[in-house]
Amino acid sequence: MPVQPFAPGNYRFLTHAFQYSGGVAAEPGYAIERARFARPLPLAEGFDAIEAYLARLGRPPTAFCACELRSPKQFTEQGFIDFNRRYVQRLEKWGIFREEINPVARSNVCPEIDPPAEPSFYAFSYTVPGAGKSFVAAGSGEASDGPGSYAERIVRFGDQSPDGMRDKARYVLGAMERRMSALGFGWKDVTATQVYTVFGIHSDLAAEIVGRGANAGGLTWHFARPPVEGLDFEMDVRGLARELVI
Repeated sequence: MPVQPFAPGNYRFLTHAFQYSGGVAAEPGYAIERARFARPLPLAEGFDAIEAYLARLGRPPTAFCACELRSPKQFTEQGFIDFNRRYVQRLEKWGIFREEINPVARSNVCPEIDPPAEPSFYAFSYTVPGAGKSFVAAGSGEASDGPGSYAERIVRFGDQSPDGMRDKARYVLGAMERRMSALGFGWKDVTATQVYTVFGIHSDLAAEIVGRGANAGGLTWHFARPPVEGLDFEMDVRGLARELVI
């Protein structure tokens, strides 16, 4: 996976897709911090709040490097494209999204119970001057990269059996490992692991996670679906020294 610097934000990123990168890591002399909103904020309001928050820290909007979104329900493939085109407009205004390249990592999931009325910000990450190493790997569901529809690329499409969910989890765990490795990190560097699924995390699936060392900092299970219809399992991981609620 190619890694590129994003000098205006003081971080490097994995190129992936126009809507988000595969992950980010702070450059030397900087650290990534994460802030979670006490309640999710609708997209436009959230962008405004993030810009104001960064300004209070003396940081430019380009310091914005990752985010976690919540959406009302899963998107169709075209609906997801349409949403993402709206989402990147503010990033373009901030000088982040350029020539179809987006350095910002992201997850976007759909709570099964009490979902938001519209796509909203749950949390975001940003760079500040600091020491140490820090990273955020973007969320990934169980669909391979490449051409074809999601239905053609999803692992064990439509299969939510224990065996099917284990294969989906194995694929996603592998995706996390590839993204971390490309950025120069591994499970030993992870401080938080998040899983998004509405299907049971069975004992054998948990053993798969624990066996890889993905549970060192604990595991947070969000009862939510990945963003696109047909996807059943998603994860993201991060290694950060400082997180807060605002």
